[in-house]
Amino acid sequence: MERTGLKRTSLYVGGSSPGKMLEARFYHEDCVVYDLEDSVAADAKDAARFLVYEAVRYHRPPEKYVLIRVNGIYSPELPEDLEMAVRARPDALRIPKVEHAEEVRRIDAEITRIEKAAGIPVGRTELWCNIESAVGAVNAREIAAASPRVAALALGAEDYTASMGATRSKSGFEIFYARMQVLEACRLAGISAQDAVFSDFRDREGLAEDLKMTKGLGFDGKTVIHPSQIDPVNAAFTPSAKEIRNAQRIVEALEAGAKNHTGVVVVDGSMVDKPVEIRARTVLAQAKAAGLL
Repeated sequence: MERTGLKRTSLYVGGSSPGKMLEARFYHEDCVVYDLEDSVAADAKDAARFLVYEAVRYHRPPEKYVLIRVNGIYSPELPEDLEMAVRARPDALRIPKVEHAEEVRRIDAEITRIEKAAGIPVGRTELWCNIESAVGAVNAREIAAASPRVAALALGAEDYTASMGATRSKSGFEIFYARMQVLEACRLAGISAQDAVFSDFRDREGLAEDLKMTKGLGFDGKTVIHPSQIDPVNAAFTPSAKEIRNAQRIVEALEAGAKNHTGVVVVDGSMVDKPVEIRARTVLAQAKAAGLL
């Protein structure tokens, strides 16, 4: 199974568009999401399943984390989506509009059945749960812990704001609380936290401001809807040379302190406590995954 350790960018690709599916192989996104839901017309669902199966099972993009977004949990398309998607052997399925932990457990049981029938190791197929409503956000903690398969939660801002009766803005103040609910749930469960789409792909300055918020809060990555967003988002979630140097100095000082049995380690006049160590080691892990170390 070819998985990248980085999940900075997740690019949606329409499952009924062979051209876009081919192009997605050559972009720099960490995760590619073949979509069977919103981007596929009702009369094209069967054809999209066939195209996505072929793309994932036999023409998998190298060195990318591969997902398939299925149709809604209560849609008539879901049983066929799951049957095809699990057998295609992606890294994960992306489940839209999850609101309750029990929904995750039901899907987990069905995936287990399909894995057993197909001779796929049970548990191989991970789940990303899209949190797209006020109910889903309130239940984010339970959803994140509902199954060992759950590897990430991803905030869906457009549907969330609709469920709240809010107006979507570029500043994102109306989704701040939902961001924190999703992020906290992910941190408690030890899974990846994925931020919402920035919808205006032509507004690079707006995206940069949005990324300051996203990165500052502590998210691990962001969903993108256009190839032009990939490089800026990747850059935002990649440690800078200065951050890497600082992290290396902290870790080196800690190692020297342990070797010399020094009780307190100080770097640049500041004591290195456990939170500082955790942040430093996280930066180095991210840098290593990005090929910078």
